[in-house]
Amino acid sequence: MQGGSVQASLETYSWTPPQDMKKYSHLANHTAMRAEIVFLHAFEKVFRLPLRCLATAGNSKVKMTVMNHLRGILQASPRTLLWRRSQVPRSMPVRSCSLYTCTFRTRNRAYMGESYYKRTRETLLRREELSPRPKVPPLWENLDLVPAGDRQSPINIRWRDSVYDPGLKPLTISYDPATCLHIWNNGYSFLVEFEDSTDKSVIEGGPLEHNYRLKQFHFHWGAIDAWGSEHTVDSKCYPAELHLVHWNAVKFGSFEDAALEENGLAVIGVFLKLGKHHKELQKLVDTLPSIKHKDTLVEFGSFDPSCLMPTCPDYWTYSGSLTTPPLSESVTWIIKKQPVEVDRDQLEQFRTLLVTSEGEKEKRMVDNFRPLQPLMNRTVRSSFRHDYVLNIQVKPKPAASQVTP
Repeated sequence: MQGGSVQASLETYSWTPPQDMKKYSHLANHTAMRAEIVFLHAFEKVFRLPLRCLATAGNSKVKMTVMNHLRGILQASPRTLLWRRSQVPRSMPVRSCSLYTCTFRTRNRAYMGESYYKRTRETLLRREELSPRPKVPPLWENLDLVPAGDRQSPINIRWRDSVYDPGLKPLTISYDPATCLHIWNNGYSFLVEFEDSTDKSVIEGGPLEHNYRLKQFHFHWGAIDAWGSEHTVDSKCYPAELHLVHWNAVKFGSFEDAALEENGLAVIGVFLKLGKHHKELQKLVDTLPSIKHKDTLVEFGSFDPSCLMPTCPDYWTYSGSLTTPPLSESVTWIIKKQPVEVDRDQLEQFRTLLVTSEGEKEKRMVDNFRPLQPLMNRTVRSSFRHDYVLNIQVKPKPAASQVTP
């Protein structure tokens, strides 16, 4: 095709989004490449040739000549305004930097190192083609773990993407304070363990088919208040997250067996945010100095962990995994929507714990969370309606005015 006929074709060419955008999907993900979509679409329309002709051209010089020729004609044609409008100046950022995104980068850089920092949480969430093999935190490097699966935890919970399920029942919690046994530092977090040979401390209802016995609860927190929680909500991090771990004693004979099988565990997640002093949590905080070093344990009796729960009954639920070894996909997660408030001094006491034993070089216990994992094909269900979550209020219609005769 001669340049004149090409110019004539371009005089009648106008940009409309092609019906089959899949062939341009690898470019459509980048705003700055919109101009290339215009170019490629013009190549098909003007030369009446499929894109594969460019891709399979044997002579690279011919390919470059055709592409440069068409690009020059496009830029010189009456469609120049369209071409320039499609481009994004190099000095303009493709998307504005959000506080939460920057927080993720700083958090992951501090926790996983520079190599993981380059693959931010946002990338991990959006690239569904990534391998489902979880990232292994530094504290687990000596363990021979090759977990696999598509139901790994934690995840980022998105309000708009969660599905309201009217069939979800209220969650019933019944804990016996007398079943509380001890508190100990396992080198990764501090655990409060409970006697679980009977159904004295159980949860039922919600997304669960059976009663689940309370085994232990623990926390995850960050080096600073900007991060620490394992789960996030609409990309927002909380300073810490409480996990109450329960096991299905109806189907399994022990916690160890339940932890390896589907529907074996149920974990309630509660976010902690900075606010007023938490009186009930202080009993825990006062005990932390006695378990400062790894593998230290002290008795801790008569404690009801329901005092650490928010008053709001709303929650999200999804199928996931443990966030510590063995990372088995055996967990029904129940994430409370409402966080509980703790003050800064209480969180600072968490950070005084050590991952090292007495006599070793001291290393603080901080950033003991696992990085976010891809949602994959899972659905996050909510026990509450979205119009309530999004604060959509229906304004009452004004009363009809009455005319006095």
